[in-house]
Amino acid sequence: MAVYFDHRIRAPESSDVPFQLTWHSALPVLAVASSSPATGGNVDLYLQQGEYVESCHVERPHQPVVLRWHPTKPVLALGWENGEVVLLTHPSGDQTVLPSIHTACITLLEWSSSGSRLVTGDQTGALAVWKVDARGRLQGNHLVKHEYNKPLTCCIFKPASPGDDVAMLARASVSGDESALDMFSWKGAPLKMGPQEGLAFYVSTADGKVHSVDEQCKTSILLSVEGSIKKLFYIEKKEALAVITDTLMLSQYTLGPEGGAQEFMKVKLSSKSGQTIDIVWTKNSLLITATGEQIIRLWDLERDDNYVLSLDENVGFERGEMINCVSYCAGKEILAAGTNHGRIAMWRMVVQPGMTRGDTKAQWKLQTPTEIQGNVTQLQWGSSLNLLAANNSNTVLILAEHVMSAHFSQQVAAVQLTPSQLSVTQFTSGVHLPLQSDMHIKGVCVTKDSVTVWNSKQVTVYELSGNILRNTGSFPCDSHVVAVHGENLYTVEPNRVQIRTPQGTVKQLLTFSKAEGNPVLLSVCQSYLVVGTDTSHIRMFDLSRRDAKAHCSAKNLADQIANLGALRSVKCNANGSQISILISQVNGRPDQKVYFYDVEMDTVTHFDFFTGRPSSGISQPEECEKKQFQGAELSGRCPVSHFWDESEPRLFVCETVPISSESSSCSFLDMVEVSVVTLFCTQEHGLLLQDCYPKPSGLQALLALDVPYYYFSCKPGERDSGLPEVSSPSHQTQPAPGSPVQFPQMVSRRALRDFVGLENCEKATRDAMLNFCFYLTIGDMDEAFKSIKLIKSKAVWENMARMCVKTRRLDVARVCLGNMGNARAAKALKEAEAEPESEARVGMLAVQLGMLEDAEKLYKSCQRYDLLNSFYQASGQWQPALETAEIHDRIHLRTTYYNYAKYLESMGDKTQALAYYEKSDTHRVEVPRMLQDDTSSLQTYVNKMKDKNIYKWWAQYLESQSDLDSALRFYECAQDYLSLVRVHCYMGNIQKASEIANDTGDRAASYHLARHYEGHDDIKQAVHFYTRAQAYNNAIRLCKENGLDDQLMNLALLSNPEDMMEAACYYEEKDTHMDRAVALYHKAGYVSKALELAFATQQFSALQLIAEDLNENSDPALLARCSDFFITHSQYDKSVELLVAAKKYHQALELCVTQNLTITEDLAERMTVTDSKDLSEEARKELLEKIADCCMRQGNYHLATKKYTQAGNKLKAMRALLKSGDTEKIIFFANVCRQKELFIMAANYLQSLDWRKDPEILKTIIGFYTKGRAPDLLAGFYEACAQVEIDDYQNYEKALDALTEAFKCLSKAKDASTGQQEVKLADLQHKITLIKKFVHIRRLYADDAGEAVQLCEALLEEPELDPAVRVGDAFGFLVEHYCQKGNFQLAYHKLEELQRLLPSQNVRYYISPASLSALQKEMGVHLDHGDRRHSVKEEDEVEEDLNVS
Repeated sequence: MAVYFDHRIRAPESSDVPFQLTWHSALPVLAVASSSPATGGNVDLYLQQGEYVESCHVERPHQPVVLRWHPTKPVLALGWENGEVVLLTHPSGDQTVLPSIHTACITLLEWSSSGSRLVTGDQTGALAVWKVDARGRLQGNHLVKHEYNKPLTCCIFKPASPGDDVAMLARASVSGDESALDMFSWKGAPLKMGPQEGLAFYVSTADGKVHSVDEQCKTSILLSVEGSIKKLFYIEKKEALAVITDTLMLSQYTLGPEGGAQEFMKVKLSSKSGQTIDIVWTKNSLLITATGEQIIRLWDLERDDNYVLSLDENVGFERGEMINCVSYCAGKEILAAGTNHGRIAMWRMVVQPGMTRGDTKAQWKLQTPTEIQGNVTQLQWGSSLNLLAANNSNTVLILAEHVMSAHFSQQVAAVQLTPSQLSVTQFTSGVHLPLQSDMHIKGVCVTKDSVTVWNSKQVTVYELSGNILRNTGSFPCDSHVVAVHGENLYTVEPNRVQIRTPQGTVKQLLTFSKAEGNPVLLSVCQSYLVVGTDTSHIRMFDLSRRDAKAHCSAKNLADQIANLGALRSVKCNANGSQISILISQVNGRPDQKVYFYDVEMDTVTHFDFFTGRPSSGISQPEECEKKQFQGAELSGRCPVSHFWDESEPRLFVCETVPISSESSSCSFLDMVEVSVVTLFCTQEHGLLLQDCYPKPSGLQALLALDVPYYYFSCKPGERDSGLPEVSSPSHQTQPAPGSPVQFPQMVSRRALRDFVGLENCEKATRDAMLNFCFYLTIGDMDEAFKSIKLIKSKAVWENMARMCVKTRRLDVARVCLGNMGNARAAKALKEAEAEPESEARVGMLAVQLGMLEDAEKLYKSCQRYDLLNSFYQASGQWQPALETAEIHDRIHLRTTYYNYAKYLESMGDKTQALAYYEKSDTHRVEVPRMLQDDTSSLQTYVNKMKDKNIYKWWAQYLESQSDLDSALRFYECAQDYLSLVRVHCYMGNIQKASEIANDTGDRAASYHLARHYEGHDDIKQAVHFYTRAQAYNNAIRLCKENGLDDQLMNLALLSNPEDMMEAACYYEEKDTHMDRAVALYHKAGYVSKALELAFATQQFSALQLIAEDLNENSDPALLARCSDFFITHSQYDKSVELLVAAKKYHQALELCVTQNLTITEDLAERMTVTDSKDLSEEARKELLEKIADCCMRQGNYHLATKKYTQAGNKLKAMRALLKSGDTEKIIFFANVCRQKELFIMAANYLQSLDWRKDPEILKTIIGFYTKGRAPDLLAGFYEACAQVEIDDYQNYEKALDALTEAFKCLSKAKDASTGQQEVKLADLQHKITLIKKFVHIRRLYADDAGEAVQLCEALLEEPELDPAVRVGDAFGFLVEHYCQKGNFQLAYHKLEELQRLLPSQNVRYYISPASLSALQKEMGVHLDHGDRRHSVKEEDEVEEDLNVS
């Protein structure tokens, strides 16, 4: 919490009443204008604590009207009512009077953003622009003067456009951006280095006009409004101008690039008439007005939103208190308002998580007011120190924020209430004392016997004796920090620490070297003093003796801690073994780590609150132990204060805030999520997390840790239940006049988690509990139990059980519950072990111990919303239970509604109970039960709900009351036809009952009516209604008893098999209607009985119907009998099916063969046995082959293939497939089976196809012979290929290749008759030789025709030339040659020789038609084209023989 020190300005006695004040924007210098009708006006300057600056007094016989500070320089512009303008320089007091160009009262003074221009204006409309140098001195005469002829009211400078980013331009230039490169060169426009000063401005006049003055001081009218203009504002984000007139009409204008203005919004601001108005404009577009009311109004022009802030009487304001003035501090985001009762209200902007500034008024939090007395007429924030100046009509006060001082030690706490008041509390005696000092307290330090306060100029010591504070010493001292131990005071000055008596006498000096720096931080714990210096050195001193002795040498932390800027705080533990340090980084931001210096080991370790972990190498608790901090996030935080326990050297506590809040003032830590983290720190185990405790609401800041309590400063009104009420002391030091009798208590304490319920235990128990906590934290359960085994107190064990909820140690909790003797909790815990989630089990423990909040958090953390729902119901928290069920536990939603309804009913709230019974869908039973004693309400509810079930209940109730007519009406509404028929039968309305039963067809009603008719011997109607009720057995019974045989058959067919069987037996016994008996036996499923009766009575038509239902599940003997019956009657198809069903497959197959019945695929599949129990594997294969043989005979080759394959005879399967001629399946089957024989068979088959035209078949043949390992057959195929090439295409080259392949294959063949193979190879080789020669002759002909002809002649002499080389081809070669050479005689001779050799051949096949025509023409012979033979070609054309005449 913060207080504001108020410093009254030390004005000279001759000064008059102040009426205007203004701060310099950066410097702590305040200008105050005062006036008197008699003497004129004065302007004086004051410093931050109200010190008067004598050299800067300005006095005139006229009144000062306008004061404006230079934005950066200590130069004040003063405007007077006679038109004079003076520039006053601080601190020299130099006054520069501007040339007198104004003759009337000055109305405006305005500096440009950097102060190079000054605009002055007066009541007559004269405006002048002046140039000022960098030192704030006037340069020459005015630059320009304009006359507007109307009083000038406001002036604002237009902000400059942002400059160019030089770094970005440089990067763009390097990457090749020519436009960016030109900006650095002379070619482009001049580069703007950073933001420039805006020299254009807008000025308004009393007649409602706004003029625009550009940088060249040329003026033009921008816009015009109605009325005099009171304020001008520039909205940078919208680039718009806001205008407020004296009638509070707000208008907004967008400014065009050419200078025009367009109105886009106009609104009337609310105000109280007849009051002065204070208007404030903030940079984030917030308009704030105070109009003498109890509220201030805020308009957010950026978001087009408005709201009000009001005073709160609970904080300290009075009813009817009015707000006169407002001022906003952007640096602190504080809005201050002055009231007519002398109070200053302050609202601080608090940005909630996930929100942005300006979203809602909830962001503004009202603070405790500051009282200055009088009537506050003017407020203004200013200077870089964010000081507040307030004018209370008599004088001016300067308020500076100060964080309230507080200190705790040795069970004594002191907290600052006001600048000069303290609240002192002695916790050992419960005494609560106020302390009024005569100075502004900047620091306080307490011991069990004394309270020491100081203000950097003076130190005062008060002795604490009982409930009396007595001043025992006061001395001047400029030390900003003081520590106290016993009778000694420790103060600092450059390079040393002074040890003083309470009267200020220096007893001892602790000197520091220049390298060690100046002491700036002091802290005492037990008998040890730790000192921190401005050069980041720390030293510790032992104070237990008469003189202070160094406990360790100076330690330079800068060598150990990277990025160390300065020390923020140093503290030592109770035995001087550890020092904890908070630091600031080089950039000034607080570090997120707490550092620990081990004095004995001379090492520095840390705990990092950003990651939530200690430094590497430090022991940590087990992972399971870390779960104890459920709901507490340690990561992303920053420490703000730290303390050691005064008696336990291992126990350390640290106060942390989220990192986004670490730069906030400590006085506002109550607005953020503060966590208090407790650690154990030892040499052996390092840093161990012990607890993370969220700071309770209402408490301010942590003051100390003293087991078993945390101590906090608290807000006024927060009561500490652990302290008794204490009456006001009878004596106080220097009581202030009119001081209150009772001061608020400002310190509150909260028990540590492990000591709840043990706050008043003795020291031995406290030490045992601390040891237990420590050993539990490190996981040493043996030592933990040793430390508490002698404790007999149930309160201690209960406290430890409660601690087990936090640590989630259920094993420890069982021991604690045993020692407590809490059998119920132990049983509940054992039953909860069935829950899979550990949090759920711990939650049950928390419930049994009454820790309901912890149980709730645990159930939520493990998302066991069913248990959470049950917990809420058991604890009577019905609204959370309903919400949980509706959102997370919908499976139990109706149950929750029902339980809540039962609860409401028990509480007597039947209206709400009724609604929740309806939601739980149990209202049909529960509401009538609940309202059965209130028949009128129940009847109203019944008529309202119109629910059938409720109608039925009400009708039953009326029937029980003998109101049968009303009951019938409600039974009808409920559509309960049984009850209607029942009541009508009771009343004797049988006809009406029959109509209802017939119309509705309700089975229950029909059955009841049938029973009624049966009882009255009306058999016909009884049978009818039994049939309507589908009670066929009753109807059949009546038919049998009364001989209704015709109806009996129909009823039996409608009924179940048992009834059918009874009816069939009935017919059989009567020996009549045997066809009906057979049909009923068959329908009932007694096929054998039906067949037996059919055979006995020769009912062949019935036999056929029965046989259709026979299948393999029927009796085999029955099937065989039926089969014989069908064979006798020549119905062989049905007989075969029955034989197959009877699994007499061979007989069925023989019947198919003898009667030539076609075996379908379905029949074949049914005869295929899959179960080895029916047939052995050999018999099964034999059966399959017989089926396949039969299929072969019938020509169903595909089915035969399938059955042969199933029988495992793939050879026969392939033969069947070859007969089918399905080439694609043959190839597929051969590839699947991969047997040599099958490959060869497939290849042989494929040779029978036209493989010459299909290359794929050719490849397949070659592949199959290769896979079948039949090189001799492959060689034969190649020979056939070669012969085809010769015979059909005369292509001897391809034939040669084929024969070569044939020779290779034959060479690989392993023939048993080696001699025969050699003959084949020799024959092949001979053919290859002859063909090679003929091919050579053909190729040689192009180069040497003569040689080729000779070789051909020689070739014709070769023995066995044909069929290797056809003789016709050789002679044709020679004839063609002689024809081309023109030797037709010789050609003709060769032709005749060919014809003699091949008399049966058509010689035209070997000789081209062109050669024959030429030969006929040249020789003059007649060639007769006879029809003596057919061509060898497949086209069946008749070729003509060439006859030579």
